[in-house]
Amino acid sequence: MSYYETWIRRSETINNQQEYTQYINLYYSMEKNAYDKILSAYPDNEEFRKGKASELAGKLGFNKDTMDIFVGFLDGSQTSLKNKIDVENVDDDSEIELDFDYEKLYYNMRDAKAKWLFELPAWKKVLSADKTAEITREYREANIAHAQIIGRNDPCPCGSGKKYKKCCGRNA
Repeated sequence: MSYYETWIRRSETINNQQEYTQYINLYYSMEKNAYDKILSAYPDNEEFRKGKASELAGKLGFNKDTMDIFVGFLDGSQTSLKNKIDVENVDDDSEIELDFDYEKLYYNMRDAKAKWLFELPAWKKVLSADKTAEITREYREANIAHAQIIGRNDPCPCGSGKKYKKCCGRNA
C-alpha cells in the first residue's frame, strides 16, 4: 500500500474515534512544525523545500513511520504550490520540490481556519505586516455573506414572470 493510500485510509476512515483523533492531532502537530521550519529559514530555506522524499521528510521532522503523514502534508500543500506533486505516487526516492506561493499559502491557511498555522511567528520573516493585513482583508471580504434584497417591483424569484408584489411577496 502506498503512503498516499495509507494517508487517505487513516485520515478519512473513522473506525475508532480515539485512534482517528490521535492520528489527526499528530498530523496537525507535524504540519505545524514543518511549516515553522520552512518559514523560519526563509529566504534561505531550500534545504527544507527540495530533495528526495525520505530525506526532505526527515529534515521537516517526519520519520519512516510517519511518511504517510508527510504525504498528507504534501497533499494539503498542493493548492499553495506553483508546481504540482503527484502525491499518489510519492515513495522514498521521489524528488520533491515545494515551490510555495507564500501569499497563497497564507490565504489558504486562513481559509482552512488553521489558526495554529497562519499565526506562526515565522510568517514575519516571509510577509510584511501590511501584506498579511491585506491578505486577511481579502479573505474576509471574499467570505462575507451577501443577501440579495428583492424589491416589490422586481421579477419574482420563483420564475413565474410576475412582479414579486403580485406573486410570492403578496403574503410577505
